[in-house]
Amino acid sequence: MEQFSEEYIKEVQDIIKNNDTEKAKELLKGLHPADIAELYQALDLDEAEFIYMLLDSEKAADVLIELDEDDRKKLLKHLPNEVIAKQFIDHLDTDDAVDLIREMDEEAQEEILSHIDDVEQAGDIVDLLKYDEDTAGGLMGTEMVVVNENWSMPECLKEMRIQAEEMDEIYYVYVVDDDERLKGVFPLKKMITNPSVSKIKHVMKKDPVSVKTDTPIEEVAQVFEKYDLVAVPVIDSIGRLVGRITVDDVMDEVREQAEREYQLASGISQDVETTDTIYTQTSARLPWLLIGMFGGLTNSIILGNFETGFITNPAMALFIPLIGGTGGNVGIQSSAIVVQGLANGSLALHNAGKQILKELAVALINASMISLLVFGYNWFRMGIDAVTIAVSLSLFSVVIFASIFGTIVPITLEKFKIDPAIATGPFITITNDIIGMLIYMSICATLAA
Repeated sequence: MEQFSEEYIKEVQDIIKNNDTEKAKELLKGLHPADIAELYQALDLDEAEFIYMLLDSEKAADVLIELDEDDRKKLLKHLPNEVIAKQFIDHLDTDDAVDLIREMDEEAQEEILSHIDDVEQAGDIVDLLKYDEDTAGGLMGTEMVVVNENWSMPECLKEMRIQAEEMDEIYYVYVVDDDERLKGVFPLKKMITNPSVSKIKHVMKKDPVSVKTDTPIEEVAQVFEKYDLVAVPVIDSIGRLVGRITVDDVMDEVREQAEREYQLASGISQDVETTDTIYTQTSARLPWLLIGMFGGLTNSIILGNFETGFITNPAMALFIPLIGGTGGNVGIQSSAIVVQGLANGSLALHNAGKQILKELAVALINASMISLLVFGYNWFRMGIDAVTIAVSLSLFSVVIFASIFGTIVPITLEKFKIDPAIATGPFITITNDIIGMLIYMSICATLAA
């Protein structure tokens, strides 16, 4: 990707300021759509709009898709709906067009659809908008090459040429029956090795891997990964071919999902970018900070109830960070493994019991090692007293609790259709801090009694 220097950006801004359209067109001519999208970030809205109006419709549509979602929304707000329809939507694949239209309100959607010249494309977009955006139906496009199983090779080749003229890329040729039900995939190699075959159904690859319109995106991604596909057909409830999903669409969704989960794990409650406003960033980050604050206050109340113990044995206070930090780390490790397993399909809910038992076994080993090492350190440093024993017992108990808690929470969230990634962040850390302090203080008080 092109890296633009400050001098280059200043030159572009001067060209726009001087309204030098010919020079601007020449400058943009050799740039890839992704590079133009990067250039957009250095320009204000008026400058970006000036550039967009100079691009040919096809390239402008490609650039629009490359833009960050927030930047795209800002630009589209400054463009008439008719321009959006004729300069962008008309030149996009249906899946990209649907993604673009979903970002607008209902009134704008209707107006844009009314300005689309291609009635068939508009109809396809309307149909796709009915699907949930987090399913295969909401992700698929309708551009694909389709042949009938009863066609001869010459008929097939003629129809493939006609259909291919309207497409940028051809990944697979799908074979259907007279009722539009998916029957197979036509290997292009067969055109060379079987040029005189009577019917396509005799050489097609039967029962291809497919997904249904209501298949969640996460499962679609797993299908691509498992079978090493570059595209997958989408069928309806009775097996009719209705669309296809390409690997680039899936990768975009996987990347966005990974970003969302990373931010959730970091205690950010909604998707934010560095370019977002102060208000947006604050509203996304403040909730978990407030929850963390209340967690800290709860810990202070717990510690306050054992004030006498600290006066009697001040050494107790030295190990508070150790107890809290160990519990938080163990909990995050356990929950991260479970969340990853749920995301990639290696862990199913019906196998949750096995995972909990496995985690318990790992926790027993880790807890034993950590508590023994700390016991040896304290024995050497302070001798065997109440604090030495309390710290080791507390660490053992906290590691066991944090491991099981970190495993059960994401599994429970997944069962109730809540994103389990939230369990790998502050939620686990705060809870383990509070429970860890209760365990430590209770054991100390019991041994001191």
